[in-house]
Amino acid sequence: MAKSDDAAAKAPAGKGKLKLILLIVVGLLLAIGASVGGTWYIMHSSASKPAPAAETATNVKQPAIFEPMLPAFVANFNQNGRQRYLQVSITLLARNQSDLDALKVHMPVIRNNLVMLFSSQSFDTLATPVGQEMLRQKVTASVQEVAQKELGKTVVEQALFTNFVLQ
Repeated sequence: MAKSDDAAAKAPAGKGKLKLILLIVVGLLLAIGASVGGTWYIMHSSASKPAPAAETATNVKQPAIFEPMLPAFVANFNQNGRQRYLQVSITLLARNQSDLDALKVHMPVIRNNLVMLFSSQSFDTLATPVGQEMLRQKVTASVQEVAQKELGKTVVEQALFTNFVLQ
């Protein structure tokens, strides 16, 4: 009789462990299902609401338009009695083709201002990366100034140096 009591005691304990494992697996499946369902609900409820028209119009950037200024600029300047040369190729970054086309009419004024700007620089300043970046920012400001004066808007977002040679 002792043997039958031991066998009876071991059998329910094995069934109890199986039930516990099944309950844990079912609980995990329910938690995963609830997580996926909640995520799906949140994603689709926010996507179905239309965004305000003013927000979408201001957040959308026009594609970039790159306009090279040809030919490259060549400027000379003296440093300690030695003749130095600078060659710079510039590309303008804009977002509106019609504004850029309107600015092209004023390219002689822009080129004149830039040649004067380049020839007024010192070789020592342009030999450093900081000096080159400062010059790029001055070029951008000069182009934007002409655009603002002639067209009433800045038109050009940035002026980029695509070639920069000092000799």
